[in-house]
Amino acid sequence: MNGAVPRRIWLCADDYGLSPGVNRGIRELIERGRLNATSVMVVGPAIGRDEVSALNDAAAKSPHCAIGLHATLTAPFHPLTMHYRPLLDGLFLPLGKMLRTSLLRQLDPEIIRSELTAQIAAFTNLFGRAPDYIDGHQHVQIFPQVRDAFVAAVKASAPNAWVRQSGRIQPLSQRLNMPKALLLDTLSASFRKRAARAGVTFNPGFAGAYDFTGQADFAALMADFLDGLPEGGLVMCHPGHVDDILISLDPFTGQRAREYAFLAGDDFLRLLDANKVTLA
Repeated sequence: MNGAVPRRIWLCADDYGLSPGVNRGIRELIERGRLNATSVMVVGPAIGRDEVSALNDAAAKSPHCAIGLHATLTAPFHPLTMHYRPLLDGLFLPLGKMLRTSLLRQLDPEIIRSELTAQIAAFTNLFGRAPDYIDGHQHVQIFPQVRDAFVAAVKASAPNAWVRQSGRIQPLSQRLNMPKALLLDTLSASFRKRAARAGVTFNPGFAGAYDFTGQADFAALMADFLDGLPEGGLVMCHPGHVDDILISLDPFTGQRAREYAFLAGDDFLRLLDANKVTLA
């Protein structure tokens, strides 16, 4: 590294608790030092005392690893609070409908805050401590109306946690051909302002969003994610082993397997070294 001080970043695996295969894959990567953060879905079907104990054991072998809450407000999952609305067939709204409802200001922020507070409490009950940080499944934390409730819930129930903002903070000219990234950047700008006003810390940079529907080259994507990411920036990823529960909940199983394979391999270590990046 020619004596240069490497940038330390967060490489965060989302969706711990989604399925046993996802959980196992994340733990394996943590134990090998290939991840330094994971976000836990307390409303997922594969979260309980055994899975929590196994994650704590893996994190103990990687002392720099942070464990956070993956706040979830979209289908196909159930809320923890009985009064939560709106629902569709007893589940949270699908992503697209949730975004539209928030943009139209048709959500009740107090109901959202109560659900988020319940999820923070569930995490604390499972792990015996508050989460190190809190983010949102499918970036729901940055949606209009949700972001105010999210920041308020974190400030009240996990005041020492930092939160994830999902903006790359790049010049507009570099984002015009990436509509998903442009949307995340736009929504994240308002989220950052609210978090800053509340005195809630957030990551200075973000990467990891891409089109999960194609056969993406994750090695090339990761090289792009690391390019220009500042010290303390965060890369989101979704590695895991495919199992029946995952197949029943998530159509993008192949990409999770490809992400796992790359992160577990030597090419990933060479990429970190070439970009003067460390997870330690």
